[in-house]
Amino acid sequence: MIREGIVKHAKPFGKKEKVLNYASNTYQLTRPGKVDAVMALIRECQPKALEEWEKYYFEKAYSKAKNKVKVTKETLDELGERLHAKITEVVMPEWIAAFKDLTLQDCKDYIYEVTIVRTYDGFLLEKSVINDGLAKIFPDIEFKESDTELDHAGDVDYLGFVGKRAFGVQIKPITANANFGNYNISDRMSASFNAFTNKYGGKVFIVFSSRSGSKKIIQNEDIIEEIRNEIEQLKKEQKQTS
Repeated sequence: MIREGIVKHAKPFGKKEKVLNYASNTYQLTRPGKVDAVMALIRECQPKALEEWEKYYFEKAYSKAKNKVKVTKETLDELGERLHAKITEVVMPEWIAAFKDLTLQDCKDYIYEVTIVRTYDGFLLEKSVINDGLAKIFPDIEFKESDTELDHAGDVDYLGFVGKRAFGVQIKPITANANFGNYNISDRMSASFNAFTNKYGGKVFIVFSSRSGSKKIIQNEDIIEEIRNEIEQLKKEQKQTS
């Protein structure tokens, strides 16, 4: 939600937005490996105007690939050309073929799968991530399922209690965002995560998980160290207030 008095600078793409977003994410064209960690850069810059941010970006941005490359306007144009090629040569043919083959039964089966089967799979995945993963890594932490109201309002699946304080865990199957390194939370989720922190003291962590045979795997393993650091911070804060 844009606050009153704040001008939105972004160009609207209308109905094209979905396909542009899908292809860009699928082929990782706006990931840090291509365009640098833009949110980290803009927070360093703290710009007062769009022009200030643009100038800073092109001065500081380097691709986060193994061999770093300076990001220029030409770099972004080249990525745009690659995006267009992927959409016209791959995405459109795939979607056209899918539209031609789509049946009424496919639609009925899909609604059933999402409502019943995938909900059950997700339920099992959530429990496994906690019981077979985080609870074993952090045996002194009490993990509890969030209540219905919190799950809806705070986008939190589990709470990890550190004394009277807690951090939150949101669990996403890797299919929810194949490029989890480029996952961006919505403004609504950001607001609800902040509300959670204000209430419980701890941050909310997004854990991406998938199956490997019968085993469930936490894909973004770096999140474990972030959670460990948060636990230590919450313990320190509790000692200071006790």
